[in-house]
Amino acid sequence: QVQLVESGGGLVQPGGSLRLSCAASGSIFSINAMGWYRQAPGKQRELVALDVSGGSTIYGDSAKARFTISRDNTKNALYLQMNGLLPEDTAVYHCYAEIVMLSTTTSDYWGQGTQVTVSS
Repeated sequence: QVQLVESGGGLVQPGGSLRLSCAASGSIFSINAMGWYRQAPGKQRELVALDVSGGSTIYGDSAKARFTISRDNTKNALYLQMNGLLPEDTAVYHCYAEIVMLSTTTSDYWGQGTQVTVSS
């Protein structure tokens, strides 16, 4: 089994910063893509940023120029540095990973999410 555990969410004022972390653990052989998605109340889940194995990154329109995704493959960890936060960034942020298991099967996994609230 695999677990993705997020941390780093919280309450921050507009214009502030937060750094989210995601740690993957379990029977992992390797990880292909890892990324962050978010879901605000009453809205669909949307892409924030995706790190594709090989160095490519994809950012959602809302994250460009403000958020930075990074990854530590030695720790199976993923990070999201969020600067210039806006009230519309308020959402539950979920970690995603496409994981190759020790059994060689490949599956998608999601974390439970961490709440980010931007408010004065």
